[in-house]
Amino acid sequence: MHLSMLDIFVVMLYALLMLGVAHFLAPNKDHRDADNLDSALRTRTLPWWAIGTSLIAANISAEQIIGMSGSAYALGLAIASYEWTAAMALLIVGKYLLPIFLKNRIHTMPEFLRRRYGRNIQLIMAIFWLVLYVFVNLTAVLWLGATAVNIVTGLPMIESLILLGLFAGNFALYVGLKAASATDVVQVSMLVLGGLVIVCIALERISGVGDIAGVAMGLQTLAHDLPGHFHLILTPDNPYYKYLPGTAVIFGGMWIVHISYWGFNQYILQRTLTAASVREAQKGVVLAAFLKLLIPVLVVLPGIAAVQLVGSLPRPDAAYPTLMIQLPHGLMGFVFIALVAAIVASMGSTLSSIATIFTRDVVKAVHPTAGDRLMTITGRFTAIVALAISMIAAWLLMQNVDQAFQYIQEFTGFITPGVVVIFLCGIFWPKASETGALAAAAGTVLASAGFKLLTPELPFLHRMGWVLLICFVLMVLGSLLSKPKPQGSEIDIAGVDYSTSGGYNVACLAIVAILATVYTIWW
Repeated sequence: MHLSMLDIFVVMLYALLMLGVAHFLAPNKDHRDADNLDSALRTRTLPWWAIGTSLIAANISAEQIIGMSGSAYALGLAIASYEWTAAMALLIVGKYLLPIFLKNRIHTMPEFLRRRYGRNIQLIMAIFWLVLYVFVNLTAVLWLGATAVNIVTGLPMIESLILLGLFAGNFALYVGLKAASATDVVQVSMLVLGGLVIVCIALERISGVGDIAGVAMGLQTLAHDLPGHFHLILTPDNPYYKYLPGTAVIFGGMWIVHISYWGFNQYILQRTLTAASVREAQKGVVLAAFLKLLIPVLVVLPGIAAVQLVGSLPRPDAAYPTLMIQLPHGLMGFVFIALVAAIVASMGSTLSSIATIFTRDVVKAVHPTAGDRLMTITGRFTAIVALAISMIAAWLLMQNVDQAFQYIQEFTGFITPGVVVIFLCGIFWPKASETGALAAAAGTVLASAGFKLLTPELPFLHRMGWVLLICFVLMVLGSLLSKPKPQGSEIDIAGVDYSTSGGYNVACLAIVAILATVYTIWW
């Protein structure tokens, strides 16, 4: 047990603060939306600052804080490409995709598919997403979070897993999406402060100088002592090239990951769908994009610093928690609860999405006359069952996984190419039909599994590129051989305004300039 009484006091103080805020902001039970835990998606009133911080809170969880730090421990700064290039992807989504979803008042991504194509593809993709969220996202986040609890508190892994799952699940079910979006402002603030604390102290210890100069000296020492860990583009002779294959992180498969994740991912995009207007959503996206540029400082540098400070570890994913237990008491509790806060926020968003998709896109598809009370009960029961399954799956599937972050990317990539093709063709190609979409949905799973079995050494980012092409061919052939659903009947594309404000355009230029500088320095 590494937590002192002071650390425990900090943890308890935070828990009481969040419960108080949640209780104050939680909507009345009589006014909760039947299938989304509250009425946030229905009322659409969240301001830009809540949207931006909620996007980051939903995104940054144990998979980034612990998983990405673990990958940084193993392969270095190159893993930061997931964060830095995501900033540009967010701006693209804000300009070209959000206006479409908001104008058409989309609640879920499968709902868009139903209105654009038909109920069959809605149901199939909803099931795909549910499987992905339960067996990949929730499972990995729970395992990584339990790893931190295990190392910091000394509790056995199974107990850490159960306690974390119960705490995060109860918080998510009690709070709902609207109140969670408000508490996300506090949680993201704690995440940033906690990350800065652990980075600064780690770099000061490396340099041996205890002030701001020591932080800069520590970074210089790291770059000098570990030159192999300070390259953003890996060469083919690098043992981790299969995870980040060279320039594919800038010009290749990484964009498939980003467009699918930020553009068509329910548990991320639902935060922007609560915006009062397109402009408000776009301002939130800009805030999130700039925060993404900061994330590698908080989660990648600690992983690299762990190579210098703690040396050999049984698993790379132990890097961040091992640094945590070296912090002074009080600060350890602060960083620990910041991590728990991030896990809670991400799990809450995921559970809300699971409940929303299952009720709106599965139950409604097979039982269109289902009433609000049935939908409410079903949604909450679905979230509880999903949490229980993910806890069992985490224990059974994750014990032999070396880097959980790569596990998430690998298996998410089985459906990502098909998702991108189905949505982009549905939006920008009027002739796209449900037959083509069904062919692409089948193709993304079968082709991905085929490449995985026949060419196991092929980097998964390259694999996604090939599968994307296959899905596109299947979409075109299926659509040309069938009669498309008239696009204008339920989805209005022609009347969408893609213009952006001057501030949005300036933000785009600033982020491009920052990324160009970063990649020039650490290529």
